[in-house]
Amino acid sequence: MKRQFRNLRDDTKMRISQSLRGRSHSETHKQAISDAMKAYWATIPYKDEENNESNNHDNETSM
Repeated sequence: MKRQFRNLRDDTKMRISQSLRGRSHSETHKQAISDAMKAYWATIPYKDEENNESNNHDNETSM
């Protein structure tokens, strides 16, 4: 499943951080990871919370 938005819950970020703790990489590998992640995140939009709240409100009132 591909990620749809950038926003993550804090507990999810903490679990990811804990699972990656203790790993070591060379400087060239770190730079390659950084470049790849920058390119990846450039394609993922921020979640539009204002429109989602108004859409959810409209859906609830129409039921």
